[in-house]
Amino acid sequence: MAGGSIETALDAATRKYLSATGIADLKRLSAGASQETWSFDAPTAEGVQQLILRRAPGGVPESRSTAIGQVREARLIQICHAHGVKAPRVRYVLQEADGLGVGFVMDRIAGETLAPRVLRDDLYADARPKMARQSGEAAASIHQVPMDELDFLEEITPQQQWQNTWNAYEKYFLEWSPSPVFDYALRWLKERVPSRDRVTLVHGDFRNGNIIWGPEGLRTILDWEIAHFGDPMEDLAWICINSWRFGKIDKPVGGFGRREDMFEGYEAVSGVKVDPDRVKFWEIFGSLRWGITCRSMAFTHLTGHDRSVERPAIGRRSSECEADLMILLGKS
Repeated sequence: MAGGSIETALDAATRKYLSATGIADLKRLSAGASQETWSFDAPTAEGVQQLILRRAPGGVPESRSTAIGQVREARLIQICHAHGVKAPRVRYVLQEADGLGVGFVMDRIAGETLAPRVLRDDLYADARPKMARQSGEAAASIHQVPMDELDFLEEITPQQQWQNTWNAYEKYFLEWSPSPVFDYALRWLKERVPSRDRVTLVHGDFRNGNIIWGPEGLRTILDWEIAHFGDPMEDLAWICINSWRFGKIDKPVGGFGRREDMFEGYEAVSGVKVDPDRVKFWEIFGSLRWGITCRSMAFTHLTGHDRSVERPAIGRRSSECEADLMILLGKS
């Protein structure tokens, strides 16, 4: 669907759901390699609403996507927001008659998601020492959302996580160009898969790029599309993998802080003691998972489902994860 067609349909939908007088300043944002993200304003009787349209590429979900889908994602965000999690307010979910495909509209939160700016700009200098602890506190709030309100999500056990990753490796590597590093990491992890223990809501992509920061620190958490029930330590490890540090490798939590500060924030809110060894397993797993995901992004571009700059650019980064794994496994 062309930008003009989107604008016409979105204008009509926003008039219908928010009693707006129209929309203005519609533009597609470069952020979001797996979803389309559009920014726009909507004048209403209460003032101008600053909004985001989030939808599947072209409005059509991938047939084999592992994401929960935009409708369930919107519902999840609404529930998390209601329980005090720092998640955006969802304003409406697209219907078939809207002619925009599958997606939803939410509030646009001011702030920064680009990690290089967050990690270097003076505007965030006062917040950086607090960010690791705030990340732990935010993760704990996610893990406390009542699971009985989330019956539309599925559990992925540690063993299933490993099997899913192996299946993806077979699809994107073994048939094309196997990676000895990924192959070894998969076998190393298989021997150390943790037992199914505490199960909670897991964000699944809790990291720099999916967090909006302000000068005071963490404002909101985005991109809930691969949320599931599982081991909550997945989230604490994911934000620590080297790919999300953007060169600040001496600060393992997002390039801005220490694991110990994140763990303290997590424990203060959740009352649950963090097992650093369990987090380390998931950090190694996360580096592997991201490397394989990078390759899958390239395939999505090459197959023509979503031709974009981001997907092939991310695809090239799988080699970085090989280097990260060699370092992590060498210390284990």
